[in-house]
Amino acid sequence: MQILHAVDDPKIPELLAKNEFFWLKVHGCSTEQIAELGKEFGLHPLAIEDSQEFGQRPKLDDYESAALLVYYGVDPDGTPVEVHFHVSGAWMITIHEEGHEIFHQAVKRLGSEPPKTEEEAIYRVLDALTDSFFPVLDGIDDRIDDLMDAMMEKPSQDQRQELFHLRRKLIELRRIATPQRDILARGGDVLGRLPGLEADDARDWFRDVYDHLVRISELIDSYRDLLAGALDLYLSTVSNRLNSISAQLTIVATIFLPLTFVTGFFGQNFGMLVRHINSAAAFWGYGVGSMVISAALLFWFFKRQGFFNTSE
Repeated sequence: MQILHAVDDPKIPELLAKNEFFWLKVHGCSTEQIAELGKEFGLHPLAIEDSQEFGQRPKLDDYESAALLVYYGVDPDGTPVEVHFHVSGAWMITIHEEGHEIFHQAVKRLGSEPPKTEEEAIYRVLDALTDSFFPVLDGIDDRIDDLMDAMMEKPSQDQRQELFHLRRKLIELRRIATPQRDILARGGDVLGRLPGLEADDARDWFRDVYDHLVRISELIDSYRDLLAGALDLYLSTVSNRLNSISAQLTIVATIFLPLTFVTGFFGQNFGMLVRHINSAAAFWGYGVGSMVISAALLFWFFKRQGFFNTSE
């Protein structure tokens, strides 16, 4: 199977005349180029119009002789890549906006293992787009684990911001993965009705893609639950640290309370006692000693009551 990369490739008319199945993989086409492409391949006007405007939801439109599948993969950084997939029994066309490497595995596999049927060739391209979700989801899973470990030691605002960022990314992935799963549930029957494609063979190939999409949807939902648990862990850890700090400050304030009372009470009500502290022994014994003894008694009391065990 030949893979072409230009809208005006001279091999296109030759392959169409031979009715030899091929893949036209193009990106960055203008609206005029897509219109010309539609005329050359006999695409439905609505299919041409849809391919001239990106930002559409995943869908599968059946136009009898050909079908348009709006399908998404993801870049390694998690950015969705919208692909307009025109397919028939004689050719398949993929159109996307930029030169992504998202088809790298499909091209490599098609080159090393030529497909035996048209259905297998279409499957490999869809499978490459679908499998691009898994490395991104694995990265999110690892990052959630790292964040939870870090939050147990020392929570920070940056961790909370990253949790919200991961949550938004999962919502974006779920927004495209769930409709694609529903589309592929019936996609084998729709594509199998196209001239040149066998219904039974198409269903068998696309059932595997559907199973992958089901797994992706389940992973996204489970990671969303993990993120919710991670956010609860963050709030709980922050609350525990706040309680620990409050307890420590309360202990310090309580220790200084009797010291303030002792100095204030004796200093303003017992002038004779103050006037008779005229030696170092009296100063250290009455003045400092009484406050040290008060602080020591309070420290012993707090320790006995377990107030210093803030980790509990």
